[in-house]
Amino acid sequence: MNITLKPYQRAILALISIVLLSLGWLRVSGLGLLIGFVPLLVISASYDDSRRSFWRMFGWVALVMGGWTVITCWWIYYAAAVGIVAATIISILLFGGVFMIYHYFSKRAKLSLAYTALLCGWLWAEHFYLNAEISFPWLVLGNGFAGDVWAVQWYEFTGALGGSLWVLLTNILAFEWLVKRGRTRAIVALAVAVVPMVVSLVVGATYKEEGPTATVTVVQPNFDPYTEKYTLSPREQTSIMTSLMAEAPVDVDYIVLPETVIGDAGDNIWEDRLFASRSVSSFEKFRAERYPEAQIITGAMTFRRYNGPQDASPTARNSGSLWYDRYNSALALDRDSTLKVSHKSRLVVGVEKMPYMNLLKPLEKLIINLGGTTGQLGVDKYRRTFLLRNVRHPYAVQAAAPICYESVYGEHFAGFTADGAQLMMVITNDGWWHDTEGYRQHFSYSRLRAIETRRWVCRAANTGISGFISPKGEVVQSLGWDKRGTLTQQVQPLRKVTFYATWGDYLGRLGGYVFLLSLLYYVSYRMRKKNHLVK
Repeated sequence: MNITLKPYQRAILALISIVLLSLGWLRVSGLGLLIGFVPLLVISASYDDSRRSFWRMFGWVALVMGGWTVITCWWIYYAAAVGIVAATIISILLFGGVFMIYHYFSKRAKLSLAYTALLCGWLWAEHFYLNAEISFPWLVLGNGFAGDVWAVQWYEFTGALGGSLWVLLTNILAFEWLVKRGRTRAIVALAVAVVPMVVSLVVGATYKEEGPTATVTVVQPNFDPYTEKYTLSPREQTSIMTSLMAEAPVDVDYIVLPETVIGDAGDNIWEDRLFASRSVSSFEKFRAERYPEAQIITGAMTFRRYNGPQDASPTARNSGSLWYDRYNSALALDRDSTLKVSHKSRLVVGVEKMPYMNLLKPLEKLIINLGGTTGQLGVDKYRRTFLLRNVRHPYAVQAAAPICYESVYGEHFAGFTADGAQLMMVITNDGWWHDTEGYRQHFSYSRLRAIETRRWVCRAANTGISGFISPKGEVVQSLGWDKRGTLTQQVQPLRKVTFYATWGDYLGRLGGYVFLLSLLYYVSYRMRKKNHLVK
């Protein structure tokens, strides 16, 4: 491809790429993603195969990947300044690295191989980022359509990585048409862009679910996580929460409270004697007196003690002779007079989790002496659901309560439904990011999770956005930023398990295999060419 560009033209193209890639996270439209990489592909085509050109191209790639990350995720700064720096560096190295492999291949091998490496390598990189020790998969390309759920109803078959595949294919075909023209290329590019949207409209229009309903009330207490959450006493917080819960109707089935709403400010909740906690016992007394047939699901910080170091988990902490784990948990109280516990498994790196614990273990004493910690919150090995039996339902209802960050991980979230969950209760605290795009983006991801699992999502946020999302990803009710109150909705407990919930992120795994084969094929190709076996 013979494309000549001046430096200022490359700069303009890079800025256009940043804007198009960012629109989906800035509440405009994710459809810009369908051509978001075309300007970057044009810049790549304007360079030759020299080493100097390679590093110049890397500069433009770093600018685009870094700019995209900063514009869409700058709000991380409010929670942890180092977070946005780390996220930007990883985006440049991981996703920028995949693009540079494409660039390198495009100068030395067939374009078909370069395109395959870009498409499959990107899917692999997203899948890797979803499952790595250091994980912040906020900018999975398919997440960019969270505001355009009408266009991605087929996520129940592919998950968000299906959206990423759509984006990459459309960009490659649009670029091919741009540089080579031709009616056939134009028709193919347009068809790949439009047909998934038409399919989505058909799937959305024909989707129906019928069955009994359950009544759910979500509570948004609006505690400032930097002040009130730790300055208000447990008694004051419990009083506010019970007054809000009292707004639920008498026939409510579920009352859902936010993440870590109890268990801080001096009220330690030990899992071997849960009802010794003032907050837990107050909630149970309130439930038994006011809503005996209901289940209360609440977030809590809980502790589990061990008999000694021989019984302790890898994440256990030590205080004198006491070995214990600390968990970000969801608790369920109901008429069975038992308290069920589920622990958060997808932890926020640097806040709830120290990555690569096995590598850091030998340095533990040194790090502690320097005032740091290698500890992290404990995690569940299994996804747990909560069973509710009451006189209003002919059969028991299973609900799951993914906690905060867990709603970003499609495969993990969908796994709850594969394990029997019929309702999804997302409990979260989005106040750490202040009034920014952060909490809005987080809420919008639950719209994608609803489509992927075809479940009602009942979302209770400490502050941010609480609300109800239908199995089609439509926001039925919501309570916005800096508001205290409750919402109540009739929802359907659904049993059907989607294709995506069964198979998870299979596109990422398949992409990884094909990407590896592409790398091996390139090595073989270059060796054969060096030996004059190919022209």
